[in-house]
Amino acid sequence: MAKPGGAEIILRLKNQWQRKAILSNLLLSFAITLPVYAVLYKLFSASVFWAAALLAIIFAILSFINKMWRLDEWQVSRFLNATTPSLEESTQLVLQPTDSFSLLEKMQRKKVETALGNLSIEYPFKRQLRIGFLLLLIGIVMSVIITKLPLTFTNKVVEKERSSTINTVPETVLPEIKKTIVTIIPPAYTKQAKKQQNRFNIQAEEGSTIVWNLQTTVSAKKLKLIFNDGTNLNLTNDEKSQNWQAQRSIQASGFYQVSIDGKLSELYRIEMIKDQKPIITVQSPKPSTTIVYGQPEKALLSVSINDDYGISQTYISATISSGQGEAVKFNEQRLSFADFAAGGQTYRLQKMLDCKALGMKPGDELYFFVSAKDSKQQESRSDVYIVTLEDTTGLFTMEGMATALDIKPELFRSQRQIIIETEQLLRDKPNISEEEFKTKSNDLGTDQKLLRLRYGKFLGEETDTEIGGGHDQDDDHGSEDVADIQDQYSHKHDNAEDATFFDAATKKQLKETLNEMWKAELQLRTMKPKDALPFEYKALRLLKDLQQQSRVYVAKTGAKINPLKPEKRLSGDLSGIQQPVAQRSVQTKNTVVEIRKALGILEQLKYNGLLEGTSQTILQEAFQELSSRAANEPAVYLTALAALRKVMNDEFRLNDIVQAQAGLQKMVALVERLPSVKTTTLMELQKSYFSNLNKMGR
Repeated sequence: MAKPGGAEIILRLKNQWQRKAILSNLLLSFAITLPVYAVLYKLFSASVFWAAALLAIIFAILSFINKMWRLDEWQVSRFLNATTPSLEESTQLVLQPTDSFSLLEKMQRKKVETALGNLSIEYPFKRQLRIGFLLLLIGIVMSVIITKLPLTFTNKVVEKERSSTINTVPETVLPEIKKTIVTIIPPAYTKQAKKQQNRFNIQAEEGSTIVWNLQTTVSAKKLKLIFNDGTNLNLTNDEKSQNWQAQRSIQASGFYQVSIDGKLSELYRIEMIKDQKPIITVQSPKPSTTIVYGQPEKALLSVSINDDYGISQTYISATISSGQGEAVKFNEQRLSFADFAAGGQTYRLQKMLDCKALGMKPGDELYFFVSAKDSKQQESRSDVYIVTLEDTTGLFTMEGMATALDIKPELFRSQRQIIIETEQLLRDKPNISEEEFKTKSNDLGTDQKLLRLRYGKFLGEETDTEIGGGHDQDDDHGSEDVADIQDQYSHKHDNAEDATFFDAATKKQLKETLNEMWKAELQLRTMKPKDALPFEYKALRLLKDLQQQSRVYVAKTGAKINPLKPEKRLSGDLSGIQQPVAQRSVQTKNTVVEIRKALGILEQLKYNGLLEGTSQTILQEAFQELSSRAANEPAVYLTALAALRKVMNDEFRLNDIVQAQAGLQKMVALVERLPSVKTTTLMELQKSYFSNLNKMGR
């Protein structure tokens, strides 16, 4: 096998160096992209699309900086001359043609080629390649460390807002309790770190495990937690110490208190942060989209999905409806988003729905919705959206139009005929001359103009000048001045806008039809019949919609009403007619009255400070109502509940009465209105009318 020449060796070196430079740039790009994307993912739940875009941008910047793509053979030869003494700075000779070489140059070229063949040349930027591998390893380690961090930026902000409200609530601890450590362990799917606090008021995620560690100052026999649902949680300890421990899973909001040998503490809150379902927002397409003839048979689906802890799965459920009546068929498909990666909290996803790729034909309808599941497997669905692929053959049928109020049926058929002849002209184009093609296209434009003028009469447009601007005349300008003077002083009854029998909506749609006809005529007269077809189809569809709007359908009913007696007709006698009455007994507990009584008792306590037996009963009923509200909304009603309990135990101060009244007042404002009999009053004129009508009947 012959040895390669010097020029081939230099070319091979250039290609090798360029490939290694690209590899070095890729290593540096990945080394920078990985930690940056890890930060973006933790802070904003960025998708993989952003990582790819960031990688491409960094690679382009590095390639522009080192400019290895501009490396050529002459630069390689200069580098070899500078680094290899055995080449005697003559490497460029192997790149030049030998036709004009002298004998000495030919001998030197042969010597250089021999030296190049025996030379072992290393990559000049080998150090950069090693640095690239090292930086990539560092970038991988950094990205792994960043992804393992417990909290994201969003979670930190949310936790700060949540803790700021719960930590501002003052609480009183029993003197027997020396130390309190409450550990909140969120569910694993939330990816939240466990938290510790020295307060009894708790705010935790749904399904969290709460661990209480209490240390008492005295040796207690029994220590338990009493919850609002009536359950008790006994704390356990070892006999040698005064440390007590218990744990419980939280599934609902409420309140609890600590009991040490029968001594009760104040009420403490338990606020559960409910795991919300994913929120799906579809930006495009519209709820109902129709793809007409001439438009691309595609629809862009753009959707945003948000969740508080992360999305695990999302897909598009698509159903294609084909056929009509009993021959209808359904084909269900499940589509996925290409740029979706599970685990993020916020997504901006897009999917191009290609009707042809989905197997849709003209007349088919696509029904689809977007579904998403969060880390807890809670599923949310968007509304159902419809994409219809218009069937142009349906515009040519007259089915169901026989009994319609036809404005101008022969003109309606003429529009269909123009479409048929336009399509026929396109099919005949290869077989006819160019002059004949232009003539037929112009004739179709003339037919479209005549059709437009005839429909324009329904809008009061009597001539062609009523539709567009008129043409200039070269003479007889004096008559124009006379016409202008007559318009100023004459009383005209044939205004084009007023000469119509249609309402505003029909007139607007008819104008749109004329506008489409005008566009079709423009394309036909410029010898572009293919471009005129979409406008012709749209004009035909608008015309058919106009005709169908005038149809009135009255369904047949099987009810037979007995005819009225002749002597009772038009008499106005309502003596034998009774209004239907629907009666239903509903027993409701009037909590408003009891709460208002309790408010009155609390108001009296501000002055005399004594509770009677009946007052204690009323306050007990109000306490039960307030307790049920506090179980659902402890942040709103728990303070009032604790204050009302102090009042009932005769351990209150004036501030406790005020807090209890505030909570009861909130309940009164939210109580639903009781059902009542609807009463109507007759005016004096109505009473007089019915009275005189009855007298006339007698």
